[in-house]
Amino acid sequence: MNIPALQESWRAVVAIGEDAIHYFYSHLFLAHPEVRDMFPISMSAQRDRFFAALGHILTSVETLADDPSFVQHLGKDHRRFGVVSAHYPAAGASLLATLEHFHGDSWTPELAADWAAAYQAVAGLMMDAAADAEKKTPPWWDADVVSIQHRGLDFVIVEIQPRVPYTYQPGQSMAIEVPQRPRQWRYVTPACAPRPDGIIELHIEIVPGGQVSGAIARDLAPGHTVKLGAPIGTRLTIDPDTCGDLVLIAGGSGLAPMRALIQQLDQRWGTSGGAPNVLLFHGAKNRANLYSHDYLTQMSSREWFNYIPVVSEDPTFAGHRGLVGTVAAEMYWWEGYTALVCGSPQMVEHAYGELTRVGLDPESISYEYFSPSAPSEAERTAMPSGTTNTPEVLP
Repeated sequence: MNIPALQESWRAVVAIGEDAIHYFYSHLFLAHPEVRDMFPISMSAQRDRFFAALGHILTSVETLADDPSFVQHLGKDHRRFGVVSAHYPAAGASLLATLEHFHGDSWTPELAADWAAAYQAVAGLMMDAAADAEKKTPPWWDADVVSIQHRGLDFVIVEIQPRVPYTYQPGQSMAIEVPQRPRQWRYVTPACAPRPDGIIELHIEIVPGGQVSGAIARDLAPGHTVKLGAPIGTRLTIDPDTCGDLVLIAGGSGLAPMRALIQQLDQRWGTSGGAPNVLLFHGAKNRANLYSHDYLTQMSSREWFNYIPVVSEDPTFAGHRGLVGTVAAEMYWWEGYTALVCGSPQMVEHAYGELTRVGLDPESISYEYFSPSAPSEAERTAMPSGTTNTPEVLP
């Protein structure tokens, strides 16, 4: 399989842009109209997400032999869309038809064979994983909304309770579908370690123009039922018994997994009296968006935990000001620490760059990248070998 040829041909199709995306979906829906209902009514966001993710994973297919776990997890998770084995050949045929249409004379039998092999490798892993998961877990979990709290203008704290036990590790994420936006799944991360009562706390940042976050803020109410996909991701999880010292860097609602990790470590500290040194930097545009300030300040009474709030756009703030990645990088010599980073793609990339600038080993920087598009060069460098953190492969 000629991986450089795959990557070059994909770049050529991406450069075509909207026409290629439109052709792919037109071909898929005309050939298989039954799959249209698996996608949201509004396709404006879904089109870019699916197409970019699919191309990125297939052009990274050479890493699957080293670590297929992420693609296998995608296969399990995509059962929530109603995806079955017959849908994979349908999507593959439309992808190949799109590539052939826009490559013209440069679409050679060799290139076609390489693309078919790459797709079959990925689809095979996903289908096998889905079949295995079908024997053990449901395609999704129903959860009831227990409470909703608004924190300023930009954040909503949602508590949900799955109707049957839902097992996850602090730092993992899951997809959520709210009744106001059917088939528009979005990734969220619990802001708490697993609790005895089973309630999961979610932090939702209201994105300007965001259809799902806006619907949650305006219309979701106690008593409503949401759907959860399977827990996913391992890059922000830790073993509290063996992890070394940690620097946690969060932007906005990227604080959620950090809070879950802090609670996990606090539980260990409460039972064993031991915990690693942990420094948490939480960045926000203004003081009001440091929405968990009181809780984290209270937690700072723990001998192992320090909290440093950072504000970027409020000159009256009395604490640290600037971009959170820069403040964290220049605060201390981080040799021997593991850095966990969570926030917007731009914030994560900036923090990664700042940490490496001051000498932190890239292998010591960890984050999840749940994004609809292929990551930048810096983001690819930060990813672990064999991992493609782009979950939205099917609708």
